[in-house]
Amino acid sequence: MAALSLALPDAHARTPERTATPAKAEESKAAPSDPTDEDTLLIGFAGPLSGPSAGVGKSMQNAVQLAVDEANRKGLRLAGKNYRLRLLAQDDRADPATAEYVARYLVSQHVLGVVGHWNSGASLAAAPIYHAAGVIQISPATMSRRFTAQAYPGVFRTIPNNDAVGQLSAEFAVRKLGVKTLATIDDRTPFGKGLAEQVARTARELGVEVTGSYSVSDKTSDFNGPLLQIRKRSPDLIFFGGLDWQAGLLAKAIRRLKIDSRLMGSAGTVGLPFLMQAGADADGALVLEPGPAADKMPGWKAFRQRYGQSFDTNVDLYATFAYDAAQALISGMRQSNATDGAAIAREMHKLKLAGVSGTIAFNEEGDLLHPSFTMYEVQDRRWAPVLQIDGAPRP
Repeated sequence: MAALSLALPDAHARTPERTATPAKAEESKAAPSDPTDEDTLLIGFAGPLSGPSAGVGKSMQNAVQLAVDEANRKGLRLAGKNYRLRLLAQDDRADPATAEYVARYLVSQHVLGVVGHWNSGASLAAAPIYHAAGVIQISPATMSRRFTAQAYPGVFRTIPNNDAVGQLSAEFAVRKLGVKTLATIDDRTPFGKGLAEQVARTARELGVEVTGSYSVSDKTSDFNGPLLQIRKRSPDLIFFGGLDWQAGLLAKAIRRLKIDSRLMGSAGTVGLPFLMQAGADADGALVLEPGPAADKMPGWKAFRQRYGQSFDTNVDLYATFAYDAAQALISGMRQSNATDGAAIAREMHKLKLAGVSGTIAFNEEGDLLHPSFTMYEVQDRRWAPVLQIDGAPRP
C-alpha cells in the first residue's frame, strides 16, 4: 500500500518514473477505451515529471488520474450527453520556459482545465496562456501571491498563498522558538523571494532583528557567499525561500561551516528530496506546510487505500491537493452541467467540497477560504508534525 513520503528511504527504494519530453502525453493504460473523440473531454496535468522533483510530480499526476478514473466509473453526463474524461499529462520540468511551451500544447489539444503547475514560476508563466484560451487552471502547489492576484476568473489553488505561509512561519519562529535575530536566503523566484520577504516583514513587525537578506540562483549548489556573511552575525534562525533539494544542500553547508543557526525551509520542502540531500544534517529543520498532517486529513485513510490499489508508488505530500484540485474541477463541470470553461469557473467559485485535505471552497480570487497549516520538524531523519494551525492568519 502506498504511504506518505516523510521518511528517508533505504537504498532499495523504488526510483520515481521519468518522462523524456514535455510534449509526450501520459495516459492511464488501465483506462477503458474512449467511446468516440466527440464523447471525450480532456483534462490536463502539468508538473515536474523529470529532474530532482520528479517524485512529487508523478505522485500528483497519479492522484489526478485517480480522480479521473473515479469520475469515469461514476459516469459524467453534461447537457444531456455522456462523456468520458481523459488525462493528458505533461512534464514542465519545473521550468518557466518549458511550462509556457507545455501550456500552449495543452491549449492546442483543447483541454477543458489543467491541474498544475507545481512551482510558482511555472504557474505564472503558463497562466496568461490558459486565461487567453478560456482554460481553467487549478494548482495544487503554487503559493506565490501573484498567481491569484492576477484576477483571472479561471485560476484557483487548493493550498494557501505564501503571504499566509510566510506570516505564520515568522510568528511560529518568534512565539514558539523565541527567535530574536533572523537572516533570509531566497532563490530569486516569485515563490522563494516572495516568501522570504513576507517572513522578514512579519518578523520585523514582531520585533525581530533581520540581520541580512540574501539571494542566490535557483540552480546554485554553492551557498558559501551568503553563509560566510551570516556566520559573522550568528542569527537564531536562517529562513530559506526555495525548493526542497536546494534546502537540503543548504542544511549541509550550515553544519559544515559550523553556523549555530536553526534552518526553516519553504513549504514544499517536506518529503524525500530534502532528507536525501541533507542526510544527518537534516535534523532540527522546520517547515510550515499547507493543510493538516496526513493522518489529520478527513479523507486521508480512504484516499491512501484507493491510491495504493492503483499505483505502486509513495503518496507525496502534495498528492492530496492534486486530487482535491481534480475533484474541484470535475465538481464544477457537474454543477454547471456544461463544457464551457467560463460556466464551470463560475460554479467552482460557489463550491463547498468535502476534499481529502479539508473543505475546498474559494474566494473571488480563487484562493482557499479556509486554509490550514502544519509545522513539521525533522527528528531522527524523519519529518514529524509538531503543530497544526487552522484558519487564515491575522489581517
